[in-house]
Order: sequence, then structure tokens, then C-alpha cells
Amino acid sequence: MVNLEIKERHIGEIVVLDLDGQIRIGGGSVMFRTTIRRLVEEGKNKILLNLAGVSNIDSSGLGELVSSHISLSKKGGEMKLIHLTQSLRELMTITKLLTVFDVYEDETRAVASFNA
Repeated sequence: MVNLEIKERHIGEIVVLDLDGQIRIGGGSVMFRTTIRRLVEEGKNKILLNLAGVSNIDSSGLGELVSSHISLSKKGGEMKLIHLTQSLRELMTITKLLTVFDVYEDETRAVASFNA
């Protein structure tokens, strides 16, 4: 069962993915991985994840975030995060992943940071 919806928007060369639902083992994490792989194959390597609508993420979902981040970095790309929920921020603090990702609260600043 897929409990994740991904809406794709483009701001110049940056792809914004608005995620809504759960990034969990099975459907959600598979859908997320498939979307990122497709974007990388299309040469779109500046990705901004809007996580405001993510209600739950498990270890599989965190693994997909890290894996996608590494894949993009190897291709000269970047993945940044905006609008972490309180629970997701706490989870990423505990797992030390806040030190891995660039995290923003404002979409305009996040988009501008790609060109900085």
C-alpha cells in the first residue's frame, strides 16, 4: 500500500518535490527512490524536498534519503530539505542526519542556496 504522494514542480533548473504522506518500507520508500532515480537519469540533479506533509518516516525512508543524497552528490548534484515537521527534525537530530543535509524553513532561501 502506497501512503505517499509526490508532486513535482520546477523552479528553473531546480526540481521541488512536495511529499505528502509516509516514507516507509515498501510503497512510500520505493516510490521515493523511483522518483529520484528518474530525475537523476533525466539529468536533473538539483532537488529540493518539501517535507511539510510527511507524517511518518521509518529507517527505510531515512535510508532512501541518505542513499539519494549520496547518489546526487556523486553526479555533482545536491539535495536539500525544507519544512521538516517537528517529529522529523527530532528524528534527524537523534540520527545526526541534520549534519548531512542542508535544511531550510524558507523555500525562497533554499532555492537561492543552490546557486550560491
